[in-house]
Amino acid sequence: MLGAITGDIAGSIYERNPIKHKNFELFSPKSHFTDDSVLTVAIAKSIIDNEPYLKNIVEFALKYPNAGYGGRFIRWVFESDHKPYNSWGNGSAMRVSPIGFAFDSKEQVLEEAKKSAEITHNHPEGIKGAQAVALAIYLARNNATKEQIRQEIASRFGYDLNRSVDEIRPSYKFEVSCQKSVPESIISFLDATSFEDAIKNAISLGGDADTMGAIAGSIAEAYYGIPEEIKEKTLSYLPQEFIEIINRFYKYLENKRKELNER
Repeated sequence: MLGAITGDIAGSIYERNPIKHKNFELFSPKSHFTDDSVLTVAIAKSIIDNEPYLKNIVEFALKYPNAGYGGRFIRWVFESDHKPYNSWGNGSAMRVSPIGFAFDSKEQVLEEAKKSAEITHNHPEGIKGAQAVALAIYLARNNATKEQIRQEIASRFGYDLNRSVDEIRPSYKFEVSCQKSVPESIISFLDATSFEDAIKNAISLGGDADTMGAIAGSIAEAYYGIPEEIKEKTLSYLPQEFIEIINRFYKYLENKRKELNER
């Protein structure tokens, strides 16, 4: 979860100013959290407080209305009925990471990812994008190898993961669709040598930098963990409310693991 927020903050200054290299610092004075972080925290709160995803997504978006949401999403937030709008955008994938960490079977992860996506992104590609990211996190935290992750995600979702970041980068352009940004974000993790490298890979593609950084960072957290100094720096950009929910979420995971081990 915090890996997604780190990737979001790191990519925040490059969404409108894309870069095609990895020679940059992960954080800058202008870095900031965006809608990716807001909605990730909302999903985490739903899990730990056993509340509907819809409730917290709407409440957090209303509380932080200037975080850079897509136009259709922000209109949806202010509508009265909150019906899904058949989106295939990567908004479903950017917010899903807590689900990959919190549930304890592939079936649960896939079902909860679907539930979290279809509130807004009920297009098959929007659901698929969220499921692919959540499942990659689940596999990574359960000690799957990168090759196992590559094969399972590719075979289950039909994504072409047999490309490299260096092959993708030259011609890649800004994309908000799941089908043209989620596979590339997963490849950014698969090609990485560290947590930080995964995020830099994603940002260096020159696309939807904050969201792709969030997706790659969320999977990299499950696989590598997050260096302590990067955790501290990430938290320094966040409001206290987010920090409290993040701390509660990791405590929730810790208690859940203890309960499973005691059975």
